[in-house]
Amino acid sequence: MDNSNLKANLAESSSRRDHRQIGQELDLFSFHEVAPGAVFWHPKGWKIYLTLQNFIRELLAKEGYTEISTPVMTKSQLFKTSGHWDHYKENMFSLDVESESYSLKPMNCPESALIFSNTIRSYHDLPIRYSDFGTLHRNELSGVLGGLFRVRQFTIDDAHIYVRPDQIQEEIQNLLKLVVEFYKIFDFKPEFFLSTKPDKAMGDEKLWGQAEEALKTALNNSKVEYGVKEKDGAFYGPKIDIHIKDSQKRDWQLATIQLDFQIPEKMGLKYIAEDGKGKRPVIIHRAITGSLERFIGILTEHYQGAFPLWLAPVQVTILPITDNQKEHAEKLASELAGAGIKVEVNSRSETLQAKIRTATLQKVPYLGIIGEKEVAGGNLMSIRDKKGDSKTMELSKFQSVLKKEIEQKF
Repeated sequence: MDNSNLKANLAESSSRRDHRQIGQELDLFSFHEVAPGAVFWHPKGWKIYLTLQNFIRELLAKEGYTEISTPVMTKSQLFKTSGHWDHYKENMFSLDVESESYSLKPMNCPESALIFSNTIRSYHDLPIRYSDFGTLHRNELSGVLGGLFRVRQFTIDDAHIYVRPDQIQEEIQNLLKLVVEFYKIFDFKPEFFLSTKPDKAMGDEKLWGQAEEALKTALNNSKVEYGVKEKDGAFYGPKIDIHIKDSQKRDWQLATIQLDFQIPEKMGLKYIAEDGKGKRPVIIHRAITGSLERFIGILTEHYQGAFPLWLAPVQVTILPITDNQKEHAEKLASELAGAGIKVEVNSRSETLQAKIRTATLQKVPYLGIIGEKEVAGGNLMSIRDKKGDSKTMELSKFQSVLKKEIEQKF
């Protein structure tokens, strides 16, 4: 690399801002000492969160998932039964209620298993795919907490898929395709790793061997290259970890697909097989983004706050040049909002250049400038995009442009 390229790369690196700084500048989220390791989502940040979450919901509905919700706190006995207590209790928040031990859930799987076991299941019913955006708590040390990247309270785009052994391969291969397609939206190229049995693991060695072989077969059948992370599996099963690199070339482990023969055994899960006998299902645990909080932190730095239109908390800011155009600006904003566009009007007593600067610093993708000419034209707006290009456009045409870009997520 020559000196000019090196200097350019160093300058770019030094100009990149931490997600906490961006979050403050764009009024997305904050952190406060009254709740260490928990996020205070501001209105704009919460819009990003809900947009991402709802997009995942739409994807999963097409894939045959049904969503569940389970309590944030249960008796600790549940986690003793599932095996989490022996392997994870130091990371759990527990408290006594009426002389009985309760815990804030660090994972959703035991409660999901209770829903599965609440009804007699037939082999015809499987696979059953439960998605769960439950709030989780893990007792991270205060010294390792770091913005959205490491928190104590968070939500995973979690799912637990209950399958027969003969359904494992198809299900995991479909999951690998789903993850690849999801990451493509953000221009992330996934890398795959098989994480094997850790030293501190529970359950039958033979079942661990079966699970690892099943994951190897799925990876090979999917024709993806993968590395191996020895002894890095979950305590209840091996997993496929999926890594990405962001715009700063940093490596992140996000998605995970875990194959679990152990918790069904611990929780006594069963379905009625074709021969009329009860058999154990297998649980596939999977997350695509991992923690939504951390994923939004990664995206915030990846895009440096300039989120793509579909994710942007404000998609259009309308700028009346003077107070004479304020009423017309509000009318156009109302029509855009009615079409599902996230829009705001800046009618403060400032110069147009000051308003443009404010919207630009807030990384708003589109500005709609309204002057006397636009008012006279009825439904006209002077549109300025994120590249600084301007054109005059009818409101209906502008809506079509926005809808297409949001739908295609470019």
